[in-house]
Amino acid sequence: MKIKKALISVSDKTGITELAKALKKFNIEIISTGGTKKVLEEAGIEVTDISYVTGNPEAFGGRMKTISFNIESALLFDREKDAEEAAKLGIKPIDLVVCNLYPFEKVMKEGANFETLIENIDIGGPTMIRAAAKNFKYVNVLTDISDYEQFIKEVEQGVGTTSYNYRKELMAKAFNHTADYDAIIAQVMDAQIDKLSFRLNFKEGKALRYGENSHQKAHFFRMKEAENTYHNMNILNGKELSFNNILDISGAVNSVKDLSGVACAVVKHSNPCGLAQGKNQRQVLETAWQGDPISAFGSIIAFNTTLKLETVEFFELTNEDKSKRKFIEVIIASKIEKEALEYLQNHKNLRVIEYDISKLPEYKDLRFINGTLLSQDIDNKLYEKLECVTETEFDTEKNKAIVEFGLNAIKNIKSNAIAIVREKNGTYHLTGMGAGQPNRLISTELALEKTRDFIRQDFKGEEKDFDNFYENEIKDAILISDAFFPFSDNVEFAAEKGITKIVQPGGSIRDKSVIKTCNALGVSMIFTGLRHFKH
Repeated sequence: MKIKKALISVSDKTGITELAKALKKFNIEIISTGGTKKVLEEAGIEVTDISYVTGNPEAFGGRMKTISFNIESALLFDREKDAEEAAKLGIKPIDLVVCNLYPFEKVMKEGANFETLIENIDIGGPTMIRAAAKNFKYVNVLTDISDYEQFIKEVEQGVGTTSYNYRKELMAKAFNHTADYDAIIAQVMDAQIDKLSFRLNFKEGKALRYGENSHQKAHFFRMKEAENTYHNMNILNGKELSFNNILDISGAVNSVKDLSGVACAVVKHSNPCGLAQGKNQRQVLETAWQGDPISAFGSIIAFNTTLKLETVEFFELTNEDKSKRKFIEVIIASKIEKEALEYLQNHKNLRVIEYDISKLPEYKDLRFINGTLLSQDIDNKLYEKLECVTETEFDTEKNKAIVEFGLNAIKNIKSNAIAIVREKNGTYHLTGMGAGQPNRLISTELALEKTRDFIRQDFKGEEKDFDNFYENEIKDAILISDAFFPFSDNVEFAAEKGITKIVQPGGSIRDKSVIKTCNALGVSMIFTGLRHFKH
């Protein structure tokens, strides 16, 4: 069926004259209202006033324009079953609705008062859109300016008609448009009566191979209007991403996004098992890898700077001795040099991703739990203070940068979390971490065990001399805790293993006892005043 009559009533007039001119080429009559009619007529486009169809004038300052028996009937009647009845009633079909709604969200974001918000609630627009969408078998509905160009192509290709499948796509988009519109209004109006509600729209869902485990189905969605999401990652090589890959990518990106200079994170099961920050990218990667070379097998690696060939050659992907090739699942950077990409493509399954880490958006941290939703702000603050609370002094000015590096690491490690960091040859690095333990002392033990393994990799002397080497290397390391120490056991164990500097938030009822232990052992301690739990 050819499109013979179109109803155009839009708040945003962008592109509307071009669309109307294209419709006129197919002798389509255009019905319009108020401001839209004025814009079209000023462009020399012949328009039928809406009142000619409704039989009534626009009224009440524009609140009543399109809502009428004639308009809704012209959109809703079944062109086959109801044709005879429509003819008796004098109803002539409208085959196309072009409508975008009053800018409620725009004026809301601009801080409009309540009265202005109310006036920007569209009534007639959603009614037309829903009527046209319901009757999509015969009626086209356009709600998105970005669809105008493709619609014109469809009409031209169909010589004045569109396909059923295309109208079906427009129908789905129309119902999403009105649903989003009503959701925003409902949320704002709930706030007016001090009632919290939360509505989000996710789209472009795609199936993943499976979830965390092979028996779990999984999907991946993008939040409407969100920009630079993980859904927009540019995959340059390798297999499709899995559910676990995406979680680990988030952990890796979050670990490097706030670090200055050149940074690299090696992530396994969402935790950075290796993290380094310095000036030379290859050196930073090697140092991060050294954090836990065994766990780095099958890891996700993120960089905050352009990835270079010299750096990726570290993975030895072309080594004839396959045992020396380093296996990783994903490598991600804001930009990847052509030569580096070509080298990485030697591993056909390795996912190589370009993603602009610098533009990572910050939304609420949401957790959906069995029909309930938790919402919180992103953890984007490192500390409230850097206060030395012990007799043994801690030079906060000298150590500020390495402490900030350590706090960035700890807020990306699952609680209970302990991280041990140090600076060597101009590079800050994570030497060991303990994550996800119900007992903080076990996390401390794990972090120090990994630190000993890290330092052993630098040892070139006789085994009997290692303890002296370790003692010298550990003396400048700093232990960072994500939360306060409830007992002195962590301090005692850490001091026994050579730790002399500790950073923790403080706030325990036993702080005085912990500080007393530090003083007795010659350990300096900093309170930050800010906890970094990550569950």
